[in-house]
Amino acid sequence: MVLEQERGQIVEYCRRLPSDGLVVATSGNISARSGDMVAVTPSGVDYEQLTADLVGVYRLDGAPVEARLAPTTELPMHLAVYRQTRAQAIVHTHSTAATAVSTLLDELPPIHYLIAMFGGPVRVARYATYGTDELAAETVEALGARTGCILGNHGTVTIGATLGEAYTRAVYLEWLCDVWLRASAVGRPRVLTPAELEQVRVKLSTYGTSRPHGEAGD
Repeated sequence: MVLEQERGQIVEYCRRLPSDGLVVATSGNISARSGDMVAVTPSGVDYEQLTADLVGVYRLDGAPVEARLAPTTELPMHLAVYRQTRAQAIVHTHSTAATAVSTLLDELPPIHYLIAMFGGPVRVARYATYGTDELAAETVEALGARTGCILGNHGTVTIGATLGEAYTRAVYLEWLCDVWLRASAVGRPRVLTPAELEQVRVKLSTYGTSRPHGEAGD
């Protein structure tokens, strides 16, 4: 089976989507890239019924390599992101807080230092119909050099060097949106400055790195 490892990982993370509150029913989709091939979820399959052999594999031009079922309608978006960024994995969600934020803001401000993991404030892409080349283009533009964006009146897209990284960012982005909604419901949230975010970015660049005993670290 082509891209067997990637397809297995996609199934693993897809089964986490509902319990992590990132999708409703069969909404959302996940993909992983290897070379010039992309493994991506099929359209409309219950995540509990999804198996690795049902995850399709396509080339970057959209040509099927090994696909039993029709791909997610967002395949054009996934392929466009891979062609325009260094992403090796993409997670697209319809999480509640982020979708609500997508109807209110043009950009999620730095309400918490963890927004630094996305490269700064998270942009909201202009609305476009799902599954279209227009949505794919708007997504690529909103991402820019960021590692995540919010899709207007739709959901989120996060990318990473691994599927685990892209998925973790999807979880954090939903949390950040929830924090903003809660804070803005009772007042005007304070936000961090660019200098404060830069300090966090530097710290995050070494977060989790093994250090000899005696060196500082959280």
